[in-house]
Order: sequence, then structure tokens, then C-alpha cells
Amino acid sequence: MTLQTDLLAQAANQARGLAIDAVHKAGIGHLGLPLGCAEIGAVLYGNVLEHNPDEPRWLNRDRFILSAGHGSMFLYSWLHLSGYDLSRDDLKAFRQLHSRTPGHPEFHETPGVECTTGPLGQGIGNAVGMAVTRKMAAERLNTAEHEIINYSVVCLAGDGCMQEGVAMEAVEFAGHQQLGNLILIYDSNDVTLDAMADKTQSENTAARFKAIGWDVLTVDGHDMAAFLKTFKKAKKSKSGKPQLIIARTEIARGIPEVAGTAKGHGEGGAKFAESARAGLGLPADEHFYVSDDVLTYFAAHKKRLVRGANKWKKLYKAWRNANPDKAALLDSAALSPTASELLAKIPLFAADVKHGGTRAAGTDVLQPLAAELPFLIGGSADLYGSTKNYIASSKDFEAGNPGGRNIRFGIREHGMAAIANGMAYDGLYRPSIATFLVFADYSRPSMRIAALAKLPVIYIYTHDSVGVGEDGPTHQPVETVSSLRLIPNFDVIRPADAEEVAGAFAGALERQDGPTLIALSRQALPLMNEIPATTRREGVLKGAYVAVQETGPLTHILMATGSELQLAIAAAKQLGAGVRVVSVPCIERFNRQSSDYRQSVLPASCEKRVAVEAGVSALWHQFVGPAGKIVAIDRFGLSAPAEQVFEALGITTEAVVAAAQSL
Repeated sequence: MTLQTDLLAQAANQARGLAIDAVHKAGIGHLGLPLGCAEIGAVLYGNVLEHNPDEPRWLNRDRFILSAGHGSMFLYSWLHLSGYDLSRDDLKAFRQLHSRTPGHPEFHETPGVECTTGPLGQGIGNAVGMAVTRKMAAERLNTAEHEIINYSVVCLAGDGCMQEGVAMEAVEFAGHQQLGNLILIYDSNDVTLDAMADKTQSENTAARFKAIGWDVLTVDGHDMAAFLKTFKKAKKSKSGKPQLIIARTEIARGIPEVAGTAKGHGEGGAKFAESARAGLGLPADEHFYVSDDVLTYFAAHKKRLVRGANKWKKLYKAWRNANPDKAALLDSAALSPTASELLAKIPLFAADVKHGGTRAAGTDVLQPLAAELPFLIGGSADLYGSTKNYIASSKDFEAGNPGGRNIRFGIREHGMAAIANGMAYDGLYRPSIATFLVFADYSRPSMRIAALAKLPVIYIYTHDSVGVGEDGPTHQPVETVSSLRLIPNFDVIRPADAEEVAGAFAGALERQDGPTLIALSRQALPLMNEIPATTRREGVLKGAYVAVQETGPLTHILMATGSELQLAIAAAKQLGAGVRVVSVPCIERFNRQSSDYRQSVLPASCEKRVAVEAGVSALWHQFVGPAGKIVAIDRFGLSAPAEQVFEALGITTEAVVAAAQSL
């Protein structure tokens, strides 16, 4: 398509005006990127991106991710001009309560927004995840006659994104995996929020990216013809390498008082709005102005985009007719089996089965589920031998085998979690990832975003307590489980045995509106054969259940989770017939149950309650009440064999018995 430079130059300045007006009206926002990258936006949305504003989730659209999410008015302006369901009134409501134009782009909130961005570097990781699933899907679905998957993943990032460790973890992974469908545009303007960039960085970005396996192109970001040529070269590259475009820009271009300085990053230039608008050729008496010529151009361009999407639909129909097996495979990605349906695929465990911890039981549970869900993928941060979440029926995902369902992320926990979010945003594949639970602290920012964006990522994090033993307090996550439970919309399931593991996996896979972490043990745990297997499996789905029913008038309730359930059951045997044992594998699920169900498990009439967990005590007060006791660990762990650590820290049957008797 020919570049209509004059019209797109007008569009760029009018997009600048939209950003200035929105930030000025709101009294807060970030002008630097929307103004500095206006020509880049004009070329992307006015010429080269393949997308369909009428179908924002069209399968073969080019994905555009604004990693520098603080510059959200850049994205909102171009989505509006392109004809997405984002009105002029929506732009006027920028950063206002319940608007469709929040301060940072949020997934689900605004059509055309591919992912929630703002925490710097996250969008780069998300883009890498989308590039991975694109390669996977192309390998499994395309044929020589019908190439239905050939889109590009395009990400715009600034210096702040490039400095964040999560971004560097992700780009190293992308270079190694030869993600040639990924284009990263670096808005290089020599400015960060606080100061000029040379105060905090001096690296040769081009040399660094070349060293980790990227192609690098440099261009004047304000020269639309040059940028278009550079972008097309990157998109058509046959090198197999991801592409970095270093676009040299002037931050806050259009506001001379702050352009090219750190003051141009935020809303500092908004006070010069009227003089800036005049300098951009915008009318003084009409704010949020878009000319008829620009509207006409983008309306015509939208028609071209829709025609392109319709042409693809004809190809897609032919592909379905010629490849019914592949069509059925693709259709399966949209299916959402219930937990009951998934549990039916997992054989019951033999009563005498010996497992090396619930992590090993996870291996047995994972395999039939992976067979049932062909778009379930798994990854590990250099720990498959310990996390045991390898899908045995498949092989590694790598440059020579993009169809593999096992991803070796290397020692990159934060990058791994951000990449998994990108896979989940795309919606075709279901990502699960693994590392040691204590290293959730390395992936926590991405986990928080997964919860905020309602992404169904599954975390299979092992070595869940002081049961790690000899590795000592650096590897014993005493506070980690409870701290993760504090994240809204984030489920943490800590199963007690193999059958509860089955329930945990089925429940996590059934859930579509948020992430789930399954915390698995390193140390061997017995099967809780005192409890029917179906009770254990289905009880996990409710978050808590009566594991051992009292046989006399109820006097005490013992609550436990994970490896400590065996202690509660043993204590109940010593305490007598009036003791109930409640397994609480998932506090969040239990709190979502009806009040009637919660009362049936924890009747208010029984105030003699004891909770036991090999972790901090704080969150258990909500269940034991003011009269109850908590057997917990409010300190860091110890380096010794696991049995000795539990004994030394007071996580024993005797401690539970003593706590109950003291009430």
C-alpha cells in the first residue's frame, strides 16, 4: 500500500492533539510517548498493521503491544482513528472512573488492547509469549496449501522497558528461540522519567541485541517513509531472528517548551496545551479535533483492512474443508471442560502407591490431562527434573521443533511468568509454568498482572515448605504461600496428597477467570486413605471440606493444608470422638462458597479450633477466631533433614494435640 505521507502527517499531529487534550482535561497522564511516536503510530495503524477493527480478536491479526503502557493515549488515539469501538467521548473520559480509557491499557476493558501494560518491561515479555504461541500454532495448523497463521507480533517499548530485568530475560529467550515473527520497536529518545537517559545507561543497545541473536535496524522515527521501509524489511526478514528497530525520536515533540527533555515524559507539557495545539495546526476552538480528511482516510483504510480479513476467511474456510482433523484440533482450544470431566480422565491412585512428594503425583496427573487438552503447554525455569511437569507425550519447544509443548525457559523466572501471560492473552494455548515456590518472589509482578487481567495461567510451584529440609531457609518459603493468597483473584491450592493433587489440577484447568498456583511438596507424603478418594478430589474444588467427621458431639475442629493434613488426622485420633478434621487446600475457593456450605464445614457453634500450616500464621485468624490456636512458623526455617526441621519448628502432631487441649 502506498504511503500517503501528507495525510498521515496530519493524522500524526491530530493524534498529538488528542493526547494533549486528554491529558490536559484529566490533569494527569503521560504526553512524551504519544507525541514522540506519533509518526510511528501513523505508519503502523495507517498503513502496515494487518488487523480488523470490527473483529478485535480476529485470529490472524497482527498483535500490537504497547509495552510502555504509560503512553496509553498513543494507543487509544490510534484505535479511535482506526475505527475500533472507542469513541471521541471515550477519549474525553481518559483516566476517569469506569471509563474505557484507563491510565494504563487494560485487557478486557478496551477493544484493540492486547494486554494489560504499565509495569515496565511486562509488555516485552507478553510479546515474546505471543510470538511463541504464534510459532506453535503455525507449526500445528498450517499446511503447504493453506497458511492460515502468519501474523507478526509488534511491540513498542521505551528506555524504561529496556532497563527492566524482566524485558532482558524475555529478549534473551526470544533470541535463543529464534522468534523471527517478533518485531520490537525501541522508542529511543535519550530520556527516562527522572532525567536524561545518560544518567542511568551507557550501553550499546544494538551490540547487545546482536549478541543475543537479534537483527537490529536503526531509523529516524519521525521519517515516515524511512520507518515504513524499515518496518517492511523487518517483517519480511528471512533470517529467522527477532527484529529490533531502534527508532530515534524526540520525546514530547510538538511542545517546544519540554520536547527532548525529561519534563516531556509526563504531564509537564500540558500547561502549554494551547500554544502547542496552535503550533500543530489544530483549531483553537475545537478540542479533540480530527479533520474530515483524516477521518475519510481511516474510514477507507478500515475498508481495506476488512477486505483483507475477509480474504483470509475464504482461505480459512478452504483450510477447514481440506483439513478436518486440524480444524477439530483448533476447535478444541475453545472447549472448557468442567473439573468433573477432567477428573474422569485421571485414574484413581492405588491405595499403596509410593510417591516422592506431591510434585511426583503432579507428573501422573498431568499426563492424561495433557492428552485431553492438546493446547495445554508447560514450561520450567531450568528445573524439569525437580518440578516434574514435563509433558511426556511431546518434546521441547525450540527453533527446530516449534510444535513442542515443553518450554525450557532457563533461569528466568520473571521472564517466564511474563511470557506465560502473553500466551494466555492470546487465548489459544493454556500455559502452565514451574519453578520452586520460594522463587515466586522472582515472578510475582507478572503473577499480579495475571490476576488483574484475569488470565488463566497455572503455576506448578514445588518445594512448598520447610519440608525442603537441608537446602535451608533461603529455599524454604515460610511466608510465600500466605503472601500469594493476598493477591486478589489469585487462587493458591496446596494439596495434601495425590488425590488432592488431581482435584487441584482439574480445578485450575477449569478456571477461566484468573490464575491458579498449585504448591507441591518435595518430601514424600502418605495417601490420606482415611478419606474417600472422591471426597478428596471434589473437596479441593470447594477449597475446604470435612476430611474426618466427628463420631460424637462436636468439640474441636482441626484445620490443615498440604503436608500438615496428616498431622491433624493423627492428632484427631488422640483427641477423641468429638474432633472434626477439615482439609483447607485453597482458602480462596473456600471463601467463594455459599455461607451455608462454609457453615456446614466450620459451624460457628464450635469455637475450639486449631489451624496448622508449615508457614506464617497471619491468614489463619479468619478461621480459628479469637478463641482458637494456630500452629505455624512465624520465623525463617532451618537447614537440616526435613523431619528434624519440622520437629525443631514445632510442626508436629504433638503440637496440634497440645494446642487443642489448651483451649
